[in-house]
Amino acid sequence: MKILLASQSPRRKELLSNLGFEFEVVKIDCEEIVPEHIKVGESAAYLSELKADAFRKLEKDEVLLTADTVVAFDNHLLGKPKDEDDAKKMLQFLSGKIHQVYTGITVKTLDKTITETDVANVEFDDITNEEISYYIQNYKPFDKAGSYGIQEWLGMVKIKRIEGSFYTIMGLPTHLVYKILKEI
Repeated sequence: MKILLASQSPRRKELLSNLGFEFEVVKIDCEEIVPEHIKVGESAAYLSELKADAFRKLEKDEVLLTADTVVAFDNHLLGKPKDEDDAKKMLQFLSGKIHQVYTGITVKTLDKTITETDVANVEFDDITNEEISYYIQNYKPFDKAGSYGIQEWLGMVKIKRIEGSFYTIMGLPTHLVYKILKEI
């Protein structure tokens, strides 16, 4: 079985490697837009499946793994920030509040597609504008949904509580990936 990880995320590569799987990284080009009729809680799975469907036809011994992570607050999606101002607004918005992180994964073979979503609740302490500026300048979170990485400085100093999997928040629900890949 040859596992193909369709992600450029260094975090996903690290997590899948730490699970003990050997894999090859592949690139998928597709426009990641969530239609308005898709519910917030289903959007990560939708995007994960969209990526899997955009990949070429799989060979008999290949298994494709795609994933997508979205951050939501009050039933609104917070994607990757467009620029520094957008990142600052998102972090000000999340300051002192609880939000949800959804990560959807799709595991696809020649004859089967399995998609699952995991969700975690994240509670931030209050974040000052100075702390936000420091984080953005030093960690450049422009490739992260919600403008932060749980494994980085802001996550270490401002996340008061999480309910759910740390790894789901990091971008790959490792418990689900391991279970599905072992079954296949």
